[in-house]
Amino acid sequence: MILTVTPNPSLDRTYEIPALDRGAVLRATADRIDPGGKGVNVSRALAAAGHRTLAVLPLGGPAGAALAELLGAADIEVAGVPVAGQTRSNIAVAEPDGTLTKINATGPELTPAESEALLTAVGERSVGADWVACCGSLPRGLPPEWYAELVARAHRAGARIALDTSGPSLTAALRERPDVVKPNAEELAQAVGRPLATLGDAVKAAEELRAAGARAVLASLGADGQLLVDDDGAHFGSAPVAVVRSNVGAGDASLAGFLAAGGTGVRALAAAVAHGAAAVQLPGSLMPTPSDLVPAAVTTTDNVPLGRPLTEPVP
Repeated sequence: MILTVTPNPSLDRTYEIPALDRGAVLRATADRIDPGGKGVNVSRALAAAGHRTLAVLPLGGPAGAALAELLGAADIEVAGVPVAGQTRSNIAVAEPDGTLTKINATGPELTPAESEALLTAVGERSVGADWVACCGSLPRGLPPEWYAELVARAHRAGARIALDTSGPSLTAALRERPDVVKPNAEELAQAVGRPLATLGDAVKAAEELRAAGARAVLASLGADGQLLVDDDGAHFGSAPVAVVRSNVGAGDASLAGFLAAGGTGVRALAAAVAHGAAAVQLPGSLMPTPSDLVPAAVTTTDNVPLGRPLTEPVP
């Protein structure tokens, strides 16, 4: 069983439009509403693939109730922690060329009591879990060290930890040695404090995160593929993508695939790449099913030119 933690979940509504014309009245060609938040998306991807998952998250107001209902309808077990604030609602606008415009709400501010209740729920539910995936930004009221405390408690419960966050929250949590961290290229550059222009730059940055405490690094490099750096070395994976419809939740689908395949080694990397490539070809934040997956190619970085420029260098 894989437990997910989403400190700042959301309801995500996505509109598909022909083109974004500021100031005009636009008619959507399609729209959908999905449960949102990075950990929630990991649970959705796991459930879509037939894996058991439990989502731990704060829930408040009518939006929180609607979120819990949507998760239940997707066969996701929910451990909701009641909070006084309203669960946030986000909007995404998707254009045919793959351009995505997002408006993310701030979300509620959690009190110290609500923060402790969320940590307690994770600690209690972590017992017996194979993995705990801690994902997303922290809401107002939670300090950057909150994830570090969560990692420590989940480790004490015997669970392995996958951490997908960024900035000070990631830096603070590294001291508790999460089993895998999953930054994208921008977050990886931010973590080491310098630009990433080549695949070799990304490998070196991942190695530095391992030196700081991460036991493994799974880095999403956008159109360039994904990188896994662990005790067995550095491996690179990629998969073909015919049409990009939406990248919302693609990284979360990748993490779900990685954990569902065991969370270690090249087999898990191949699953991560296949899930991410499938997700970007689906509308909104729809998660891929096994029939959507595409074959992924994985190799050691010894067989890939490390000087190869990244498609989208991170300044």
